[in-house]
Parts: sequence; C-alpha cells; structure tokens
Amino acid sequence: MINDEIRDKEVRLIAADGEQLGIVTGKEAQRLADEAQLDLVKIAPTGKPPVCKIMDYSKFRFEQAKKDKEARKKQKTTSLKEVRLSPNIDTHDLNVRIKQATTFLKAGDKVKVGIRFYGREMGRSGAAQGIMLNFAATLEEFSVIDRPPKMEGRNMTMILNPKAAPTKKKESKEAKKIEE
Repeated sequence: MINDEIRDKEVRLIAADGEQLGIVTGKEAQRLADEAQLDLVKIAPTGKPPVCKIMDYSKFRFEQAKKDKEARKKQKTTSLKEVRLSPNIDTHDLNVRIKQATTFLKAGDKVKVGIRFYGREMGRSGAAQGIMLNFAATLEEFSVIDRPPKMEGRNMTMILNPKAAPTKKKESKEAKKIEE
C-alpha cells in the first residue's frame, strides 16, 4: 500500500535515510512524505502499529525488478532429454545411445531412458531391466541414477542425473588466459 491507500490511525515511521521517526498519525506521516516529495509505503502491515517508510516508490520498484532479472539470469535450468531403447537392442545401437546420453549429461541435462514393449516383448521385462542397469553402469562416470528402472504400463523408464555441473564458462576463461 502506498500514499492515500494507507488508512491506519497510527504508524511507525521510518525516514528516507533510514532514521526512525517514531509513532505518528497516518495524516502526519503522509504530510511528511509530501514535504519530502516522496511516497509513503507500508512495508510491514502486520506490525503493531504498521511500519511505513518514506521512499521513492518508482525507483524502489525499478531496482527490485532489476534484482529479480539478475537472479533469473543466474538461475540454472536443466532440461530432460530422452533416449529410447528396445528390449532386443544390439550392442552397436546401444553404444550409439550411450554416446547420445553422454553428450546430454556432459551438457548438464537429465536423461530419461525408456523402453517401450510391443506384443510379446512384455515377457522380456526382466531382460530389459538388465539392459537399463547395464546402460546406467556404463554411464556411471558421468551420471547418478535419480530414479531406478520402473514399469509404467507398457513402458519402463529410468532417469539419470549428471554428476557434475558443466564448466563451459571456466574452460573459455582458461582458453583466454592461454592465448594471452
């Protein structure tokens, strides 16, 4: 709440420089804010009495938006990539999928490994679980099993998390140092 929206009889007032002005009436607080050509902002509405501060509200909102934007930039986003296998996959095809999963994990993405069963393949779910565990054991250097193999209808899925975060920025800084 700002300016005329504040209808409390008494408020604890803080000046623009952070100095405590004490408990004053709402009208008096608004008058002091108007004299300073600033806004009266309620910062702690649950206090007894509520706490208000004299500040430039538009500047405060701008700085808050700037901080939020900066925080979103630093936020790490991970995506979920999927690798599909079959219950009767050959070794070469398995190696191709392992290379794909390795590149995803090195980039810092989670990998969902899935096997879809068709027709009579449902009877081979035990062998498929072995294939998945072998797949995870091969990628043990780059990943950790987040969710072990689990049957969900005609699908068996497993999720792998990357072990270490990608270090692309550090490598580029090191490369610059070497060039200099």
